[in-house]
Amino acid sequence: MVEFDKLYQNVINELGNSLPSHLSYHSVSHTKYVLSLATYIADQEKVSAKDIRLIKTAALLHDSGFMLTQAGHEEASCEIAKKKLPLYGYNKTEINVICNMILATKIPQKPKNLMEEILADADLEYLGTDQYDTVSQNLYLEIIHSNPSLSQDEWLKIQISFLEQHTFFTSFCKENREQMKAKNLEKLKLKLGHQI
Repeated sequence: MVEFDKLYQNVINELGNSLPSHLSYHSVSHTKYVLSLATYIADQEKVSAKDIRLIKTAALLHDSGFMLTQAGHEEASCEIAKKKLPLYGYNKTEINVICNMILATKIPQKPKNLMEEILADADLEYLGTDQYDTVSQNLYLEIIHSNPSLSQDEWLKIQISFLEQHTFFTSFCKENREQMKAKNLEKLKLKLGHQI
């Protein structure tokens, strides 16, 4: 019997206690946001209840590796999943599916099935929302902690390139987030144009 609620409490407490304080983007609130979004998108995509539970688990753990490392945090998140999930009733097959979903959030994203697409989209859904500026600024603040020489101009160029190359995978995000993502990209290009 899988005990997701107990797992949720355990992971959220651990993240709150162990994530480095400079992580203004990869925070507990980001994990909660991705969890709620992944659940919502999975529902829109008519995924089974059993698979939704696995998607929620992957969303909960997808950035847990940041407690150990920044580089390769997805792989570290998988290692945490492999150690932790058997204690909460998950079997090897389920853990394998969960790890593949976590790895599908790695940039550049290359999901191989609908469940992986859902988590990948939930992780970057903000690109196509009116929260983009706020979230992007949080990410910038997090990055300059380890790369203080990164200028706002350079960051704008990185973001423009990222948005130009990014693709949503699920029908839900294609239909409901692509348009706003295009607007966000235009705003970035205008901003950069004013600064040149």
